Amino acid sequence: MKLLEQFNLKNLNLKNRVVMPPMCMYSSFDKSGHLTAFHKAHYLMRAVGGVGYIIIESTGVLPGGRITDQDLGVWSDDFIPDFKSLVTELHKYGTKVAIQINHAGRKSKILPSVAPSAIAFGNYPVPNELSIDEINDIIKAFGAAARRANEAGFDALEIHGAHGYLINQFMSPLANKRKDIYQDRTLFLKNIIKEVKKYWPKDKVLQLRITAYEYDENGLTPEVWASVLNEIKSDIDLVHVSSGGTILTKVNDYPGYQLGYAKTIKSLTGLPVIAGGLIDEIKLAENTLNQEEADLIYFGRKLLREPFFLLNETEIEWPEQYIRGKKQS
Repeated sequence: MKLLEQFNLKNLNLKNRVVMPPMCMYSSFDKSGHLTAFHKAHYLMRAVGGVGYIIIESTGVLPGGRITDQDLGVWSDDFIPDFKSLVTELHKYGTKVAIQINHAGRKSKILPSVAPSAIAFGNYPVPNELSIDEINDIIKAFGAAARRANEAGFDALEIHGAHGYLINQFMSPLANKRKDIYQDRTLFLKNIIKEVKKYWPKDKVLQLRITAYEYDENGLTPEVWASVLNEIKSDIDLVHVSSGGTILTKVNDYPGYQLGYAKTIKSLTGLPVIAGGLIDEIKLAENTLNQEEADLIYFGRKLLREPFFLLNETEIEWPEQYIRGKKQS
């Protein structure tokens, strides 16, 4: 089974091609941004269930850059010990771990919010347009977050350029109406990558999550993104393909609805990709891998519902502690 085959990229050696994508839990209830007992149980359960690659949910590079004040943070060295402890525990089950670093921009519920332009997301408050100095501070915050992620022992780092958050806002013609140097919509992303690479080791995977399609005729498309990725492909190793989130719009989602976007990105750039989107059936994931339309498959909501689906639906080895619970054929 291709899904259970190893995948190797730089120093990232995965035991299988199953990915738990970053999914915000909004569970730092004291608003400190720190991991809680819930987070530790949540991620460890999926590692016990055999997931090869876990990407820790969106962590704010600045306190006001979080999506909500109950999200995780990575803006201080104080966060390093807990992240390091979590990574160590996940490694015990053979799972590799990345962390997603993010700034929510105009989609932050922590006010006042900021954005490339003073254009609101839906009925959210109108954000403040960022000055060049403020942009530079955010870029530096991404670099500092990368340093902390490395010190915490993460195997890979994911820059969140998707779902209508700040990097996506700079990239999108729907949100960026600037008239200065940042009217070059790729510049913010390129400057963040440049800053991150000052601190993130060359032998570790640096990946980028993208909104390949914005569901608007004037928005980003996989072809536009592929052109951008070809400009920066020497600086990133892996592309995590998603869609939507930039504007409020109805999306016709169905099992595998985003797989075509990943296929386009992979074929036009030659970069390895993580693909997914309402994938519930292993057969669909397997077909995608066998047709070489993606390299890794993420299971989001399925892993929320069924943290042990790999144990129940494949022939992977069961943890010794749980073998007596295995159904006998």
